[in-house]
Amino acid sequence: MKKLLITSALAMSAMTVGTGAFAQDIFALVPKNMNNPFFDQARDGCKKAEAESNGAFVCEYIGPGEHGGGDEQVQIVMDLIARGDVKGLGVSPSNAAAMAVAAQAAKDAGIPFITWDSDLLDPTLRTAYIGTHNYEIGVNLAKLAMEIKPDGGTVCIQSGGAAAANHNERMQGIRDTLGAMSGTTSPGERLTGQNGWTEADGCPLYTDDDFPKSVQQFEDFMAANPDVDAFLPTGGFPQFVPDANRAAVEPYKDQIASGELALVVADTLPVQIDQMKEGFSAGQVGQRPFQMGYEVMNAFAKMAAGGEPPADPTYTGLDVCTPETADTCIAQ
Repeated sequence: MKKLLITSALAMSAMTVGTGAFAQDIFALVPKNMNNPFFDQARDGCKKAEAESNGAFVCEYIGPGEHGGGDEQVQIVMDLIARGDVKGLGVSPSNAAAMAVAAQAAKDAGIPFITWDSDLLDPTLRTAYIGTHNYEIGVNLAKLAMEIKPDGGTVCIQSGGAAAANHNERMQGIRDTLGAMSGTTSPGERLTGQNGWTEADGCPLYTDDDFPKSVQQFEDFMAANPDVDAFLPTGGFPQFVPDANRAAVEPYKDQIASGELALVVADTLPVQIDQMKEGFSAGQVGQRPFQMGYEVMNAFAKMAAGGEPPADPTYTGLDVCTPETADTCIAQ
């Protein structure tokens, strides 16, 4: 009898835990990779929303350890769908075309699928996009470069991945703005003298979000093209390895300070603003990844409670920084 009572108590305990576990919704936030300080901020926003929910939902932050071609990320999303307990998928697609398969699978399973940071090529496959207006990042990078080099010149664009929709949209914004063009499609038309701007041979450079590779690309390119007028990374790749980046940019600090070289970089994380203040860039155009993670989770929570999906798209804004505005340029 005692054994039966103990067994019954354990069974009731298991049922109680199980009921609590199932009552707590699980929403996943899937970055392109998990070794990136940009995505760390999105994770922190996700976790803040979780804490504020008082146990209503869990933010499951999961993604590839390193940035790759996108296959591993697609598999992670497919596995989350197959689990059956995930009630919302927030994904920053590494490969927009490849992720369409997983987005369709989520749609078929009735799981809300929100893209953030980077979008899909087919917006009908997802619930909404929450994040940066990526084209505007490129526009503002170009505007800063044009303020420094009003007569144009030779430019090299350094991008993340050729299949990343967000970086292609930023490149389009750069090219359209520098070249005074309109009506192009992503990633824009290569600059061959439009409005005084020409893209250097061998550019754009593709880093595949490999930070040491991005620094090496800068060193190799600058050694071969010492007279380039502008170097524009569409992400913070080289600055995310600050010691290596400082060593690589140090020989060009005088050119940056004099306006001879317009080195303007995307993103405004603290480690990047520090480098700009030290003279290792002439400007930064930043996103708000913390807000992305936070808003994606709250959008899922609202939908789970029977509310409407978020506005599509939901833009989280930009911060445009120069050394002169470094202490005040980041939105609070």
